[in-house]
Amino acid sequence: MLASLVVGFDVTILSLALPAMADDLGANNVELQWFVTSYTLVFAAGMIPAGVLGDRYGRKKVLLVALVIFGLASLACAYSTSSGTFIAARAVLGLGAALIMPTTLSLLPVMFSDEERPKAIGAVAGAAMLAYPLGPILGGYLLNHFWWGAVFLINVPVVILAFLAVSAWLPESKASQVKRFDVGGLVFSSVGLAAMTYGVIQGGEKGWTDVTTLAPLLGGLLAVVVFVLWEKRATDPLVDLSLFRSARFTSGTLLGTVINFTMFGVLFTMPQYYQAILGTDAMGSGFRLLPMVGGLLVGVSIAGKIAKAMGPKAAVALGFVLLAAALFYGATTDTGSGTGLAATWTAAYGLGLGFALPTAMDAALGELSTESAGVGSAVNQSIRTLGGSFGAAILGSILNSGYRGKLDVGDLPQRAQDAIQDSVFGGLAVARAVKSSELADMVSSAFVHGLDVVLVVSAGLGLFGALLAAVMLPRQVGDRATEPAKSQHEAADAA
Repeated sequence: MLASLVVGFDVTILSLALPAMADDLGANNVELQWFVTSYTLVFAAGMIPAGVLGDRYGRKKVLLVALVIFGLASLACAYSTSSGTFIAARAVLGLGAALIMPTTLSLLPVMFSDEERPKAIGAVAGAAMLAYPLGPILGGYLLNHFWWGAVFLINVPVVILAFLAVSAWLPESKASQVKRFDVGGLVFSSVGLAAMTYGVIQGGEKGWTDVTTLAPLLGGLLAVVVFVLWEKRATDPLVDLSLFRSARFTSGTLLGTVINFTMFGVLFTMPQYYQAILGTDAMGSGFRLLPMVGGLLVGVSIAGKIAKAMGPKAAVALGFVLLAAALFYGATTDTGSGTGLAATWTAAYGLGLGFALPTAMDAALGELSTESAGVGSAVNQSIRTLGGSFGAAILGSILNSGYRGKLDVGDLPQRAQDAIQDSVFGGLAVARAVKSSELADMVSSAFVHGLDVVLVVSAGLGLFGALLAAVMLPRQVGDRATEPAKSQHEAADAA
């Protein structure tokens, strides 16, 4: 949970610090983009190799090394004195995150029984989700009282606690048979995931028909196709492709990807709504995300009972229906809606997440054996992360299209028109500069329209997830093939 929390912090905190960093480091727009991109690309490329290392050398060892890398890279980010050094530090931070995430997931099927595993998945998911509101709350406080580097120092005490906890309590586990390194599989999978992720990033920035978007997307897709063909012929393949013949693994991974897609719709749009329309700061928007986390924690706490009473298929479908209904309700937001409406539907959305996420993820992770838990978890995490990236880019494009479609900039100077069309914040800044309440109302209404369209699309995806669960997810979870790993203390007691 601590390892998941520290990675979640980093996802939300950087955006708060960007304005101050641009001023202090003299960063231009391209460098600011690479502040984000360097982390994302290394994270995407590194997950499957990280899973292989965990299976080969021991998941506990890899997690300890990952935490050290993440902590040192956080320090390097905090004390960077130029854009170049910060970009390099962010890339190393992405490497640490790539080692942490699949390794953490791979421990769940190894350590926990069938009955306990969904609870563990829910706890880890809850910790990761808690980072979304806590990041802006803590980051906003630090930015108000210290310099921008302080937001990266949040990671350090959490890393230290996680390192001590892992050292003391976590059991070591690894594959009993060491296979040869599948170098071709490592190269093709890493290049494919990194290229497709970069293409998605460019799609959000430059548009989906731009050559800088299409080239990496198509190149990455080609690399993935070559990877699959390579794995079919490899003597010791990196990924056991027979995993995808398992209805549990495939459906659980796809359902997790749909969940990630809808989550980015909420987490991308709602902070902007709170800050632009309701006038809060970053800390205030963080506090207003807490109802969603509260709903998630409630849902996670009773998801196991629901799955036991209804079966995993019905429990996951119910969760998706609930989160879809919440998103449809959220799409009734207008410029006069306040915090009450947002708190109500985001809490219901979180409750649906809590019902669906642990059981869906358990379906996928429960299929992994001790031999392949690392690389299997990495494949699951890679697919869900890539789906989330597509979600952020596609839903961001939908938001921009809905927003710009409702604007009428009239005879304003071109520079002002560009600022209005660029974002709701730019539009409101122009309205304040020209002292026009009518322009401010139009900009606000246009943004809320775009927000509602995004939530409707996300709700439709939620209904698709319910259908997917009903069709693909098996009715019952099978028994484990292996016993959970024991900690050193448990092993000593048994001896």
